[in-house]
Amino acid sequence: MQNYSTFVGMDVHKNSIEIAIAESGRTGEVRRYGAIDNTLTALDKVVRKLVSTGGRLHFVYEAGPCGYGLYRHLTAQGFDCDVVAPSMVPRKSGDRIKNDRRDACNLARLDRAGELTPVYVPRAEDEAIRDLTRAREDAKTDEKRAKQRLKSFLLRYDVRYAGAASWSAAHWRWLSDITMDHPGQQIVLQEYIDAIGECSRRVHRLTDQIQQMVAHWRMSEVVTALQALRGVSLIVAATTVAEIGDLNRFTSPVELMCYLGLVPSEHSSGEKTRRGSITKSGNTHVRRVLTEAAWSYRLPAKVGRGLLKRQEELPEKVCAISWKAQVRLCSRFRQLWAKGKPKQVVVTAIARELCAFMWAIAREIEIPSST
Repeated sequence: MQNYSTFVGMDVHKNSIEIAIAESGRTGEVRRYGAIDNTLTALDKVVRKLVSTGGRLHFVYEAGPCGYGLYRHLTAQGFDCDVVAPSMVPRKSGDRIKNDRRDACNLARLDRAGELTPVYVPRAEDEAIRDLTRAREDAKTDEKRAKQRLKSFLLRYDVRYAGAASWSAAHWRWLSDITMDHPGQQIVLQEYIDAIGECSRRVHRLTDQIQQMVAHWRMSEVVTALQALRGVSLIVAATTVAEIGDLNRFTSPVELMCYLGLVPSEHSSGEKTRRGSITKSGNTHVRRVLTEAAWSYRLPAKVGRGLLKRQEELPEKVCAISWKAQVRLCSRFRQLWAKGKPKQVVVTAIARELCAFMWAIAREIEIPSST
């Protein structure tokens, strides 16, 4: 094989793939190969032609709805392949023309210049657990919307619940005693109630499946260790690990904070330093569960019965990090609250530091290298 490289940019769509090729060297012209069907058979045919020309092949395409099938197929054959985030691809400010051919050529050119940053591609097993956690999140969203529809329906007819807490056993009994004026309205009421019940059952089914699948997952020890932290339940831990992968791939907790978009934005120039809200540039799923977990630190530091049960048979170092996190974050919550900071600002600050303690715990756990 010759000592030059061929950079192959692919603009991937549902039914087609536009391909462009750039030879090694920064001044060579990028040429269009053409469009092919988005099938592995068609891609293999192109690969065989490119291999016959000699040189080292390096493929790149943007992450999108088609997933990582092309990446896994190419890497399984021993080829270099990168997946890049569309938002991280450099673009000229004055460029107002966009089509598949230009996108493929741009990817090949930038990859040859070394200006593309690949995203983390999860293993197939990790992606399956991620699908489970996202499906549960969708089910919880559907449940929330179903409850809101029922409340809105009752409010239109001035049917109000006088109890203390909604969706309690007393609230469900009250719903079953409601009699609407028209038979059609009674049917609508019952359908809304049944919709909530079905969504709740979906949430329970998916939660059970997550618990069963995580027990046989290669990252199960990390998920168990993270639950030593206050507010980090099975769902929070599984979501974090499934979305991020191995936390040890980050060299520092600050790098993890930046990856999750939990660091403040900044627009500074000269002697002026201006910081704004968080960047929100990272994974929204992890950021959401960490924010929910951060609310538990509004209470005084304490190892309750549930937390003590989760810490059984865990290493002493992990439990020590958990207690250090409680002392630090509970105190931090009170300090920020006393300064008059808004609730969301306080919770976001706690979530940012919480992910640092999760990073520290993950470093204490050895992850099996085999799947």
